[in-house]
Amino acid sequence: MRYLIVLCCAAMLAGKANGQAVCKIKVADSATNQPLTGVSINEGGKTKGITDTNGLSTVTLGDGNHSISASYIGYNGKTISLRPADTLVTILLSPDNTSLEELTIVASTRGKQNIESSPLKVEVLGKEELNEEVGIKPGNIASILGDVSGVQIQQSSANTANSNVRIQGLPGRYTQIVRDGMPLYDNFSGGLGILSIPPLDLRQIELIKGSASTIYGGGAIAGLINLLSRKPSYQQEADVLVNYSTLSEMNVNAFAARRYKKVGYTLFAGYTQQNAKDVNGDSLSDVPQLHTINVHPKIFFYPSDKTIVSVGYSLTADDRKGGDMRVFSNNIADSHYYYEGIRSTRNLAEYSIDHFFTGDMHLTIKGLLSFADRTNDYTSYSLHGRQINYYNEASLYKPYKHAELVVGVNATGDQFRSPATDSTIIHFLSNTTYGAFGQYTWHPTEKTTIEGGLRVDHHNLYGFFPLPRVAMFHHINDHWGLRAGFGMGYKTANPFAPQDYEIDQRTIKMPGDYVKGETSYGANLEVNYKKEWDKQQSLFINQAFYYTRIKNQIMPIYDNGDIYFVNVGLPLQTAGFDTYIKLKLDEIELYGGYTFTNARNGIFPDEMVPLTPKHRAAFVVSWEPTEQWRLGLEGSYTGPQRRYFDSMTPGYTFLAVMAQRKLGKHVYLVANCENLLDYRMSNVETLYYGTIKSPTFKPLWAPIDGRVINVSLRWKL
Repeated sequence: MRYLIVLCCAAMLAGKANGQAVCKIKVADSATNQPLTGVSINEGGKTKGITDTNGLSTVTLGDGNHSISASYIGYNGKTISLRPADTLVTILLSPDNTSLEELTIVASTRGKQNIESSPLKVEVLGKEELNEEVGIKPGNIASILGDVSGVQIQQSSANTANSNVRIQGLPGRYTQIVRDGMPLYDNFSGGLGILSIPPLDLRQIELIKGSASTIYGGGAIAGLINLLSRKPSYQQEADVLVNYSTLSEMNVNAFAARRYKKVGYTLFAGYTQQNAKDVNGDSLSDVPQLHTINVHPKIFFYPSDKTIVSVGYSLTADDRKGGDMRVFSNNIADSHYYYEGIRSTRNLAEYSIDHFFTGDMHLTIKGLLSFADRTNDYTSYSLHGRQINYYNEASLYKPYKHAELVVGVNATGDQFRSPATDSTIIHFLSNTTYGAFGQYTWHPTEKTTIEGGLRVDHHNLYGFFPLPRVAMFHHINDHWGLRAGFGMGYKTANPFAPQDYEIDQRTIKMPGDYVKGETSYGANLEVNYKKEWDKQQSLFINQAFYYTRIKNQIMPIYDNGDIYFVNVGLPLQTAGFDTYIKLKLDEIELYGGYTFTNARNGIFPDEMVPLTPKHRAAFVVSWEPTEQWRLGLEGSYTGPQRRYFDSMTPGYTFLAVMAQRKLGKHVYLVANCENLLDYRMSNVETLYYGTIKSPTFKPLWAPIDGRVINVSLRWKL
């Protein structure tokens, strides 16, 4: 009897073995034959595996033939026919600047989904867009972000050019900026965030419009911008660029990277210098004097086939000053002359550990520690502060047959200190948040993906915040798709968070115990249409509708010279729609977008939120007549905006033109003209009121630097 039982068990195991087989798939670059890490292996729209550092992935297959596809950022996807009897199969991918809709997104969704099928809407500025931006605006990424529909770059200071990012009509403090999934630019140290990030140091920018707080924590109410650092490949990379503009801006940036068998590196170094310029002739600078240094080395270790360890350091030193032009000509800071300056230094250490388990389970542990030192100089006084930021996270990704699960925990915090001798009211402030999150992605059919998530955060001053999220995407047919989602977010009161206009930090009061954290509800609905005639001709249309409601809105209130942060009773609400079209016809690409925003402030519910245009349109046309030439034209229209003084600004048009010439195999020459029509706010009204010795600057609603031409030379290996 015992032998009969053993025989039956053996037969059952044999039957199971016949029904399931294990196959190894290796993915490599077709040009170099080097393995590719992080390639998604898919079948029927579902992720079967992710390749490790040797380009290998193990998948389990049932009986019969299988259609397996491999997709990777910057490469042409490839589909092969596979049988369970095939124990090792190699897939060679050819490099290609694929279209936006076909990229595979890993970082921002925390899953392994194709961007076209992701329930969370993500827009990607990839290699092609960043390569173009490197030659046009090498100093920072503000320009390329402003080209995206629904995104507005708002300058908040006429003297230092501080700027913030506004998405879907919400103030800049509701947009979260992260690098490799970790928050870097917030609160006291966040004012110069996008102005200190050169595009040459990035491989990709991912934008989420709408609530992303469930997977990235409080603050991503309007949206999220995830900056992805470049990684080394087996081929030596070298990239050097020099640039000069008619505003006396000079940039010198360099990047190098290479991976060896067990170790690799990336290294970026950049320097920007700019002289102060008075464009409108009012004796005050419209472009600041500027010196910026960026250094970002990173070392990668590959101790095993399934483990990647990286450690990095970055230094950003920024010194900028604006004000009366006599300050610069005399090289003195006489109290008779007005000036404003910011001197800031950020030292940051980061680490990341990625381990791939059997079955393509993926563990990530990462973190950073940042020390920011900042001094604000004014004509008659100076303010100094230091802020320490830290972030640590552990997350686990687990794929199933028809689903994916991501769970994780994180701890983040910051601590601000200023000298007791400073004339500020707040000398110490500390925030600590512990969070746990989970996200489950289910593929009930090949055409439908449903995703649910939950985050629970605990803030040391404001308590618990539960943040649920639910989203779905459905392929109606080969051309039409439908996406919908709902999510919650929150934002705590931080008196040093960047505002849409400058406020006097000396008079800011500490938020009282009566101040509650802001909470938000956001929803989106989208329809997509996609048509491909062949590899070189395609059309993509996205029509999105959005709504956000923020309760307990926190606003600065002036009382007897002091600034208090209080909750406003009525909510802040934004609603609207965003339309964009991307058309590719052989060597011509056209991008067009229009955004309608109806933003209502809780204080004045019948009036638009200040500095928020109801209508905004933008387009980009690029033409590559030959391999040596690339020409581009871009433009935008910004509709009327409500001033803080209740009157309306006029609408205005912005145009730019670019020409790129490839010289030989590795050298590129770019000539670019921004603000071709030379539209400036100073053409409509003065930038300040009061006297030139003690000016009070108006909130900015249009460019103030005028027409600018730059020429850059790039050597790329």
